[in-house]
Amino acid sequence: MAIRATRLLHLLDALRGRRRPVAGAQLATTLGVSLRTLYRDIATLRAQGADILGDPGVGYVLRPGFLLPALNFSEDELEALTLGARWVARQADPDLAQAAQRAVARIAATLPGTLRLAIETSGLLVPNPKHTPPLPPAPWLPVLRRGIRLEHVLRMEYADAGGKVSQRRIWPFAMAFFGGYGMIAAWCELRGDFRHFRADRVVALADDGERHPSRRHLLIKRWRAATGDGGSDC
Repeated sequence: MAIRATRLLHLLDALRGRRRPVAGAQLATTLGVSLRTLYRDIATLRAQGADILGDPGVGYVLRPGFLLPALNFSEDELEALTLGARWVARQADPDLAQAAQRAVARIAATLPGTLRLAIETSGLLVPNPKHTPPLPPAPWLPVLRRGIRLEHVLRMEYADAGGKVSQRRIWPFAMAFFGGYGMIAAWCELRGDFRHFRADRVVALADDGERHPSRRHLLIKRWRAATGDGGSDC
């Protein structure tokens, strides 16, 4: 359900702002779906009130003025979402930070004026201390997030406290952020146990597309049982 909702939002984004019809084949290619799926998604959006003009072989255009149905959030819930998005924008890699900002913008677009104002004027701020160490370079952070999501084995070069670099194969299942640096929780094949790796000591990280044999939720369950949410460093 969540994947389909995301796909519908992407379809709306692809149609917004276009004055001329867009061919169905072009939309399907842009969204990475089949033509059959595209036609079904267009029918779903039309049923929800989207004024999408066009037909197969002609192309499609979204008439201005369509908004998604209003989401039902309390002001406390909106402040929580806004604070979370602001924290992600400060702490995470650029791709995730931009995703958080887009998510809040989409939510705001569905709200009536008073609730939208609650997002825009929220007084809950995330500080940016001048002396907070920067996060590790962004290039491998998306690799890590993708590896966690897809349950992949990652190859990692990792430096210990003395600067000695070792080669690891890890099964990452979580990452925590602590005021400017991250901590990766993973099963380490070299140690044969759960380990925590400081993100600022990761020299390189690569994903060859190999799935590890355990599901992520089972790794988290075993990790919690074995460590009490703790664990050993490297």
